[in-house]
Amino acid sequence: MSEDRRSGERVPILGALPAELTVFLPMAVKEIGPGGLTVETTFSLHLNSLHDLRLPLGDRVLVLKGRVVHSRISDVTQELVTYSTGLDFVDPPERLTSAIAEYLATLKANRAGA
Repeated sequence: MSEDRRSGERVPILGALPAELTVFLPMAVKEIGPGGLTVETTFSLHLNSLHDLRLPLGDRVLVLKGRVVHSRISDVTQELVTYSTGLDFVDPPERLTSAIAEYLATLKANRAGA
């Protein structure tokens, strides 16, 4: 990259400067409850790490913070490793816990009537 295109000076780091990056990657929600969820992914998540979750529930999309409480390999094929990971919601606001409770009630009602 040309120095002329940079908005400012960049100083080389001698050694390493640890940092983190938030990237939204797809995952399959396998179970959900009022306090957390279980997901399947093709990537591992570190125990106790915090993640922002974008969770579509019906006509709403919730954004919550989750902490990884367990993770294990659930399937291995020649092409793919699948992980099953449990996340607890971290300090969700009341409006989000209410939205989750409503979604769960709707799921249960729909299944009971089917």
